[in-house]
Amino acid sequence: MSFINSFFWIIATILLIVCGLYYSFKLGFPQFNVKKMFKSLKKDSIEDGISPFKTLTLALAARIGVGSLAGIALGLYQGGIGVVFWIWLSCLITLPNSFVESTLAVIYHERDGKYFKGGPPYYIEKGLKLKKLAIIYAITISLCYLGGFLAIQSNTIAACLDKYLNIPTLITGVFVSIISYFIISNGLKRIANFTSILVPIMGIIYMVVALVIIIMNINVIPVILEKIIMEAFNFKALGWGIISSMIIGVERGIFSSEAGIGTGAVASGTSDTTYPSKQGYLQMLGVYFTSFIICSSTAFIILTSNININSFHDPNGIEITLEALNQHLGSFGTIILIISIISFAFSTIISGYYYGESNIKYLYKKMSKKSVFLLDIFVVIVLLYGAIAKPSSLWNIVDIGVAILAIINSVALLGLRKNVVNEINKEGS
Repeated sequence: MSFINSFFWIIATILLIVCGLYYSFKLGFPQFNVKKMFKSLKKDSIEDGISPFKTLTLALAARIGVGSLAGIALGLYQGGIGVVFWIWLSCLITLPNSFVESTLAVIYHERDGKYFKGGPPYYIEKGLKLKKLAIIYAITISLCYLGGFLAIQSNTIAACLDKYLNIPTLITGVFVSIISYFIISNGLKRIANFTSILVPIMGIIYMVVALVIIIMNINVIPVILEKIIMEAFNFKALGWGIISSMIIGVERGIFSSEAGIGTGAVASGTSDTTYPSKQGYLQMLGVYFTSFIICSSTAFIILTSNININSFHDPNGIEITLEALNQHLGSFGTIILIISIISFAFSTIISGYYYGESNIKYLYKKMSKKSVFLLDIFVVIVLLYGAIAKPSSLWNIVDIGVAILAIINSVALLGLRKNVVNEINKEGS
């Protein structure tokens, strides 16, 4: 399984980097246009669809999940401290992918009653005229997000509560399933409203905690930064050396930021905005926040502690972050992370469900109420299973799925390069 995972991620890494570099030069490095990113938060006059801010929080809800807490810890466990450098670099290089996919999502989105729906399947079919490839993408993302991705969130909550509160994993699974069902069964508007409230609150709390820990350990920060750079280019480490560290770093970075795999485009496709590129700038702002604030916070929380990462066996990843926080802040740190984990995972479950549902609606244009109900029940079963499953098997399945999504979406972004450039030129960006 690890060989298959590495094979797909080597291809995905090459394509994502090529795509990111191409659009960086072609569009004048949009990832550094901070002014337009913040300007894109402003609501325009169009009333249909979901507001720009809510599309941002919907995407952030998926990004700032266990990938930002457990995933980064798992990356350090697998690839060492140098992985952090490659997470940062991959973010900067692949940011234009997020810009392009979100812009395309608005250009090719469709009406879905009062709202809109869009994403990679729509621009792959309408723009590239490759319906079969669009169907493959829609099936893959549906299985990946409604299956393994949601299961990982449930597994992380269950592992957290079992270890520190002695709550049986099955009971946690039942609790997570019931709460999630009541939220997802009320449609897109309820999902968007839920994430627009929860995401800012949980993000601020986690940032404040991380900042306090960094200030408490400010004397070791320069040493840690030096180690991050040195280990990133350590040719003798990890068997594969620099290649291994780079692939693990890019994989974790893409998994947490989702830049280039198309999920941010699904969120952007719900918006009706005057200028499609506005959603592109908005989603880049979200990637910056996820990769450079939340993910870096997790990394520094772990690296400023004295825990031995290699002492963990088959970790989900969250155990490492929990141990580090507990060392820094004692029982208070444990409470903070438990609250963060539950909030992060729940928001990701909700947005991940929408990503899956949106792509199933692409496959089946008219879903009856019964079909939607059966989908909700399927999600409940997945969440129950995820709470008691082995974390390593879940991560392997999702990692391979995300790599496949990245490969297909990168091909689409490169194939639609003329459409993107024409749209940007038309807008006068």
